[in-house]
Amino acid sequence: MGFIRPAPKLIMPGWDSMAWAVGLLMSYWFRTEFDATQIDLPGLLRISVVAIGVQLAVGIWFHIYRGRYWIGSIDEALNLARVTGLVGVLVFALDSLVAHPWVPRSVPLTATLIALSIAGAARLIVRLYQEHQARPTSIAAQRVIIFGAGAAGQQLVRSMLSDTASGYLPVALIDDAPKARGKRVAGVSVLGGRESIGEVARATKAHLLVFAVPSASAPIVREVSRAAIDSGLGVKVLPPLSELFRPWVGFSDVRNLDILDLLGRRQVDTDIAAIAGYLANRKVLVTGAGGSIGSELCRQIHEFGPAELMMLDRDESALHGVQLSIYGSALLDSPDVILADIRDAEAVKEIFNARKPDVVFHAAALKHLPMLEQYPVEAWKTNVLGTLHVLEAARAAGVTKFVNISTDKAANPTSMLGRSKRIGERLVAEAADGASGTFLSVRFGNVLGSRGSVLTTFAEQLAHGGPITVTHPDVTRFFMTIPEAVQLVIQAGAIGSPGEVLVLDMGAPVRIIDVARQLMELAGRSARIVYTGLREGEKLHEELFGDGEDRDRRPLHPAVSHVSVPLLTPMQMFDIESVIGPSKALVELTTEPVLAVPDLLPPPGIAALAPPS
Repeated sequence: MGFIRPAPKLIMPGWDSMAWAVGLLMSYWFRTEFDATQIDLPGLLRISVVAIGVQLAVGIWFHIYRGRYWIGSIDEALNLARVTGLVGVLVFALDSLVAHPWVPRSVPLTATLIALSIAGAARLIVRLYQEHQARPTSIAAQRVIIFGAGAAGQQLVRSMLSDTASGYLPVALIDDAPKARGKRVAGVSVLGGRESIGEVARATKAHLLVFAVPSASAPIVREVSRAAIDSGLGVKVLPPLSELFRPWVGFSDVRNLDILDLLGRRQVDTDIAAIAGYLANRKVLVTGAGGSIGSELCRQIHEFGPAELMMLDRDESALHGVQLSIYGSALLDSPDVILADIRDAEAVKEIFNARKPDVVFHAAALKHLPMLEQYPVEAWKTNVLGTLHVLEAARAAGVTKFVNISTDKAANPTSMLGRSKRIGERLVAEAADGASGTFLSVRFGNVLGSRGSVLTTFAEQLAHGGPITVTHPDVTRFFMTIPEAVQLVIQAGAIGSPGEVLVLDMGAPVRIIDVARQLMELAGRSARIVYTGLREGEKLHEELFGDGEDRDRRPLHPAVSHVSVPLLTPMQMFDIESVIGPSKALVELTTEPVLAVPDLLPPPGIAALAPPS
């Protein structure tokens, strides 16, 4: 929609002048009860000239002819009303002050309303014409259904209709509120609720659904997007206003539906810069530094200016990748990269004794559930013995902070992966009991985008044309992003108490089938979904907390729970393993009594944190 400036400059002043002339004539005519012979033409001519002169003077004074306002807008209408009203008052005053009034005193007052109507009608017609010209055509634009007839949806409709370049033509609105049914926004009707998506899509021949309820929860986003996809519609979303830099929305703000929209919550964003001071000028060692979590840990730790960052992994190619991502080169000839296997107790001990790290993040682990079900002894060697080796070396070297990375599968574990990580949590709790530093664990769910995660697996299957394999149509998992996971790990070192496990509140679990469908939508291609059945040790629904763990103890952060686990000494562990072997020991050592949670106090100098943004 344009300003008045592109039009010839005399059109609107001339039109307003004509409006006053017509208004005065019609008002006089009404005053004489439609008897034109009673009209004093010289008097009418005099007052018309005066009215036109006053209109032009006042109009110029109030800048209504300089293109300051959008033509036909509310602002222009209000300014036009002020100008016309003032002109009417001045003309009435002049007519009353002369010795012989030019016209009856009621004529200027009535003429004011007529002139305002004529002047306003012209502007409205221009606006409607411009809107019609700017309206996208169904040939050049996608036909769009907008879900949400609230303020955001209404702004979006008007924005799409006001620019031929928008590429969107709204053909219907969908809203669950019964009171919205049948209403129209810029000529676009509200045709039903979410249950009507398929029917409306067929009736309007729409191509796309835009989700325009920025405050909606992820379950609603999932349900609506699923219905849209099943109806053959593409899906886009309008981000929350908090993500924009202005209080209104337009078609340019519409973006593709992201996997993160299905998390069931807003992404937790912790101001770790305010609490990660314990990393600055300290020697920090990360095990499993080449993995998805380990490499991101290294990148973020590097930003806090550690005195030395030591990256340990048994995979030389992974070390090459993380060094390259941090420094822009990877010669692998510097002491910051350490090639070692945590299964080698002597090697780990030598590294800690020689390098004397202050802070340790233990991310090295085997993590693929079906593989460890097939080879449970490998889970024992890496996730149990490897963790013990790192713990003992860290305690002997006087490490002040030790953060062990665990998994939600350690809560009421049923798999060898979960059992091995649960034993790791118990060993960390025991090590904390006699350590001079703070030793603790962090537990979280599936990490979106990590190597071997369901997302990367689906993406690879989709790239090859499918099929996409899902274990069960109802299987759910907790998800978090890599940045969230790393923030929680770094935060844990600042706020965790010795021996406890920190658990992130990850909202509602997400159905894996929804992730698969959304990935197909994002990729713009489809594939057959094949259900393979739950694997040995795999749960239909994961848990974040084990039996007896207090999920409501959140003393420092509203999204982080602090729980305790039973201690397990290495002697107890080896006594059982020596009798029944590693595989059975994994089961025996995770059959635990219910443990009461003690009072957990924040570490010295750490205040309660603000809620997550």
